[in-house]
Amino acid sequence: MYSIRRSAALLAIIAAGVSLTASRDTFADAPSNLRSVEVESDKQQLTLEILDDKLLRFSIDAADGNDMPIPIDTTPMIVKRNYAGPLKFERDGDKLRTEAMKLRIGPDAKTLQFSSATANKPITLTFERNDSRCTITMNAASIQHLYGLGEQFITPGEPNGDWKGRTRIPGNEYGNRMIGFDDGTGAIGNAEFPVLFGLTEDGNGIALLLDDLYPHTWDFTNNDTWTIKSPSNELSGYIWIGDNPEALRQRLMSLTGRAPVPPKSAFGLWVSEYGFDDWAELDDKLKTLRDAKFPLDGFVLDLQWFGGITSESEDSQMGSLTWDLQKFPQPAAKIATLRDEHGLGVIVIEESYVSKNLPVYNAMAEQGFLVRDADGKAPAFMRSWWGAGGMVDWTHPQAGDYWHDNKRQPLIDAGIVGHWADLGEPEDFVAESTYHGFPEDGKTAHRDVANIFNFRWAESIARGYERNEVQQRPFIMTRSGTLGIQRFGTALWSGDIGSRLGQLSAHANVQLHMTMSGIDYFGADVGGFKRPALNGPLDELYTQWFAFGSMFDIPVRPHAANVDNQYETAPDRVGHLQSNLKSIRRRYEMVPYLYSLAHEAYRSGTPIVAPMMYAFPRDQRVREMGDQKMIGPALTAPVVARHEQRAVDVYLPKGAWVNLETGKWVKSAGEFQRRLPLYDGKLFSLPLFARAGAIVPMMHVDEKTMNVYGRRTDGTRRDELIVCVATSPDASHFTLYEDDGRTIAYQIGAVRTTQILQQRKSDHAEVIIEAAKGNYEGAQAKRAALIQLHDPFAERCHVVLHNGTRLPKVKSRKALEDTDHGWLSDRGRVIAKAPTLDVTKTRRFEFKFEKPE
Repeated sequence: MYSIRRSAALLAIIAAGVSLTASRDTFADAPSNLRSVEVESDKQQLTLEILDDKLLRFSIDAADGNDMPIPIDTTPMIVKRNYAGPLKFERDGDKLRTEAMKLRIGPDAKTLQFSSATANKPITLTFERNDSRCTITMNAASIQHLYGLGEQFITPGEPNGDWKGRTRIPGNEYGNRMIGFDDGTGAIGNAEFPVLFGLTEDGNGIALLLDDLYPHTWDFTNNDTWTIKSPSNELSGYIWIGDNPEALRQRLMSLTGRAPVPPKSAFGLWVSEYGFDDWAELDDKLKTLRDAKFPLDGFVLDLQWFGGITSESEDSQMGSLTWDLQKFPQPAAKIATLRDEHGLGVIVIEESYVSKNLPVYNAMAEQGFLVRDADGKAPAFMRSWWGAGGMVDWTHPQAGDYWHDNKRQPLIDAGIVGHWADLGEPEDFVAESTYHGFPEDGKTAHRDVANIFNFRWAESIARGYERNEVQQRPFIMTRSGTLGIQRFGTALWSGDIGSRLGQLSAHANVQLHMTMSGIDYFGADVGGFKRPALNGPLDELYTQWFAFGSMFDIPVRPHAANVDNQYETAPDRVGHLQSNLKSIRRRYEMVPYLYSLAHEAYRSGTPIVAPMMYAFPRDQRVREMGDQKMIGPALTAPVVARHEQRAVDVYLPKGAWVNLETGKWVKSAGEFQRRLPLYDGKLFSLPLFARAGAIVPMMHVDEKTMNVYGRRTDGTRRDELIVCVATSPDASHFTLYEDDGRTIAYQIGAVRTTQILQQRKSDHAEVIIEAAKGNYEGAQAKRAALIQLHDPFAERCHVVLHNGTRLPKVKSRKALEDTDHGWLSDRGRVIAKAPTLDVTKTRRFEFKFEKPE
């Protein structure tokens, strides 16, 4: 097992001589209120810890006559250490009961039954182990649908489906791996996040997390029983129950860690390709994007920035992480110019490989910082497309620190704002290698560390920022990982996906399961990395894909293999320009909403982009839906990924919804809106619906908008608070979060929050923007406000009041733009504008409606 540092409370218990476990079904109380039990047969022992009323931890191991350690050891995936214990605990023979859960354990150390306290059908786990593997057999009981387990592409063109009827297999015998997909036209990620969520008919659920770093096979093809196989001869994990997917996922985030808030720029557009050959190529992309009036937040540089690579050569520049000064001269000055004059950031790629003839190779080899050969003496040598040399041993903390301080920190000091950690499965490796690994447990082989390798890499970046007291937020793009990697500031993408809309559809299904695996920031190479895979019109593919990315991905990142400069990735050069412009401007308008959701994710573990089943767990129609998603609690949009598609069906769960494009309201009984048009002439856009009660803070975006921070080409500011509201008779509220967008100061309270409330009453609607609370460096002291009120009877609005003062009605949008206060009706909504006011003052808007005759 993987050792952790035990809590002080438990160490005190052990020191006091209190036995928390004993052989043969013996229970003991402890001051911490922890309850544990161990059952042993002649072949195996099963240990349980009741951590609270809804959560237990288990371990299955060989029977050796010795007590298992309490607490049960955990892997680095788990961050939570302290538990309150159950409020209620009862035992009647082999039956255990807490306030919320019923358990029953078999005397042979093989079976465990569990259910909620009110459920009639328990779930039974049967454990079988030998010297080479563990197997869990799980009965289906009342579980109808299954989610999570990370990233595995299933079927091209199929965005829908849960895990029931499928098999979750590792990428290779070690686990995480890039694999061929769709007849080899794509190379996509397979990364296991070993947590499974099951939903019952009424929307309640259970979760099973395997706290194990080895590859697992999860077979759900049998209707009645499912099997989980691990190549490990010992296995531990967690089981918990929840009232709904939200509660289940929040528990996962508590166990494995919640994602920090990314830099605000991560919510914008980042243009990438493999690769930019020099600054001149980047400048050319920037010029045409700005000429076409696109907002933009940065560029992502592939391996050309450090001089590229020479295949199979020991002289390759792979691992140098120093600028190619001939093609990228004066990097610090250039980065400063991009930042100060254009409002842009730069993210650079790094890999784990180090070519042999680089000075850093010997420096790291001498200290044992490179992965070693089977004898553990010399670096494990590889010869591949990137060069010839060794690999950084990220499982060695000192190796990660050395790399960060000597290679990565100078880049941070020069102004780069993010790290692209690529090939982290790892892509190339020597199977018979020796790692630092987990030396206390003798786990130092590749099989022991393969699935934690990229996790440790990301951890080294976050640790380096903290150790060096860098105030800038760490932001990491990576394509592999496991549970818990999100807590280091990572955004994952799905690998070298092919330029086929069928692969984008399959990605939409993966996104569903990645969200339920704890990943808030997940996307794809917009337009597809492998352009030769194209099997339809490129412009149509790119336009649809860019709309998808602008709606659902964080960040929005076009990317392609383009070493011969034969393809375009920037949205002004490929696809339908005006459609791309509309998609990305709508994205930028939504940034205050998305950024507030990121703060909620950091605080409570709620996702930003969620599957429909997360928001509507009792609605059977959405249980397998991956071709439509929720954006926060308020918005829903469909996935469109099919050539020649001109219209789309959108499912609206029971309730009132408004189409934000048309202003049309729908009172749905839980039904599809059929054949909604995707084109207005040649202009493509995805339908976007808001639930009644939705409150969506927005920013002003127009042809002068440069980035998410509101910088403008003419140097002016448009900092008014825009709030889109879909009225409802049920009162609702939303919290707007604001901070400096760049530093970790938000983690110590440098945040401003503003509560926004709405309610529709019989003859009027109220929108209240409460006084802002908190502050941060650079926060606005005053600002104007603009309300976009969607109401079924918007055309009947005849009076709008702001803090009791009547606003004048104006005749046109231009007239409203030219005044600092007023209102008008426009396409099913009322737009009301109020003058600048101190943010510490409450605003109350009242919209009065004439009664129908």
